[in-house]
Amino acid sequence: MALHVVGAGLGRTGTTSLKAALEVLFGEPCYHMLEVGNHPEHPAMWASGYRGSMPDWDELFTGYGSCVDWPAAGLWRPIAEAYPDSLIVLSVRDADSWWRSASTTIFTISEQAYFGEDAEDNDWTAMMRAMLETFTPSWRQEAAAKAAFEAHNDLVRRTAPSDRLLEWCASDGWEPICERLGLAVPDEPFPHANTGEDFRKMVGLAEEASS
Repeated sequence: MALHVVGAGLGRTGTTSLKAALEVLFGEPCYHMLEVGNHPEHPAMWASGYRGSMPDWDELFTGYGSCVDWPAAGLWRPIAEAYPDSLIVLSVRDADSWWRSASTTIFTISEQAYFGEDAEDNDWTAMMRAMLETFTPSWRQEAAAKAAFEAHNDLVRRTAPSDRLLEWCASDGWEPICERLGLAVPDEPFPHANTGEDFRKMVGLAEEASS
């Protein structure tokens, strides 16, 4: 199954809402960090990809019609190259609000679970360390993390083919996505999901699945 959409936006940019929306539009699952926990073999594949040895994307994305969020967003370019007919969606938000969200969810939980003294030496730890250190080795520091976030977005804007790129934020809703995909706007509200509390619950499920 070829991917219809490759998400280039990093976590905490409305990716859970985007996942839900794409699943409505295509009737197919959308790959997201939450999906990693359903595939015990995937963390090692992602860790390898972040170290420069790309996995077989068709194998990794079997059963999925799109991908968003980390870990896929950090490797958006080779994924988009593997699926040349896909739309590249860069989900964005301002750097200040992104940092406030990421620092109290993704980064806090990652520090405790994957970088602390009690972190287990397993494939999940290898994946998360490779992913965040590729983003920036200084991801714990506000200024450096925000700079890396903006640099990531700018790189997507500069290097993604303009005819394949859609820059989108959660408040844009259905219309820009449906217009670019040539699909009718669904007769239902755009899904808005994943508050900080929601994130913690979902990460707890992912961690439980990985243990």
